[in-house]
Amino acid sequence: MRGERADRLYRAGVGLLAGAVPVALGAIAVFVLVDALPALRYMGLGFWTGTQWNLGNQYGGTTASQNGVVAAAGATFGILPYILGTLLTSAVALAVALPLGVGAALFLSEYAPPRLRLWLSSLVELLAGVPSVVYGLWGLAVVVPAVAGGIGPWLSAALGFIPFLRGPVGTGLGLLSAGLVLAVMVLPLIAATARDAMQQTPRALREGAVALGLTRWEAIAGVVLPTARPAIFGAAILALGRALGETMAVLMVSGGSINLLPTNLYGPVNTLAAVIASQLDAAFTDATHMALHALAGIALTLFVISLVVNGTARLIVRREGAA
Repeated sequence: MRGERADRLYRAGVGLLAGAVPVALGAIAVFVLVDALPALRYMGLGFWTGTQWNLGNQYGGTTASQNGVVAAAGATFGILPYILGTLLTSAVALAVALPLGVGAALFLSEYAPPRLRLWLSSLVELLAGVPSVVYGLWGLAVVVPAVAGGIGPWLSAALGFIPFLRGPVGTGLGLLSAGLVLAVMVLPLIAATARDAMQQTPRALREGAVALGLTRWEAIAGVVLPTARPAIFGAAILALGRALGETMAVLMVSGGSINLLPTNLYGPVNTLAAVIASQLDAAFTDATHMALHALAGIALTLFVISLVVNGTARLIVRREGAA
């Protein structure tokens, strides 16, 4: 009797803890939505399609009314450049990190000697614990000069027939540098997850492939990689979610552009998360509080993008698993 009561209490407690997660997520969504509504009413669809971001006259005391909402005179909030900057930096990061991460996982899982595998695996996982501001400083000291003096000019010369890869390269602060720093930041997540998935491939499948006369690489390509594919895809989406929301490292190496649409791979950009961090101090000086509402609108946009990305990934992974 006592055991049954304890079991019911345990299940109730675990259920409450599990239920707290969607409740907290819903509370955050409602809070951000309510706080963003004045800015969304002020700008309408122009909030997402506009290219001009201006907090307005913060010190003159003059205001302007638009769609029944009051803001500082001259204020306008268009975030299209920051949406594009967020998506492009994350795309560059994933394009670089995914093949490197899967390659590292293949080496650690299939080719590395046991002792070396242990050390390299620990080193890869250690990269995940480095603070983002450290990555930002490393990006300023290493990646930005490399992009300005080597990587950028080489890409522009070799692939300049592609308009987006054509110069000028500029100072190195920009989209490519931000994408490369993000790639290093999400690489441990992809490599560790893919390695674990490959190591969990059933031994019988491996031995069966070898028994059929397949070479080691043919067995890996025909058995190991297809078995680990759903986990690799899930790791890529988790890495994309991390890249979408990264703030400090991107803020330090992206160039922090305002009101500029990306024109090539090397130009300065800004992201949704970085804009919130860089504009927050100035927003507090807005007596109408509209600047804070606009930042809440940016947070809401980033929140929705993350939900869409993760929800789509879950559906695809579930479909892959069923197949």
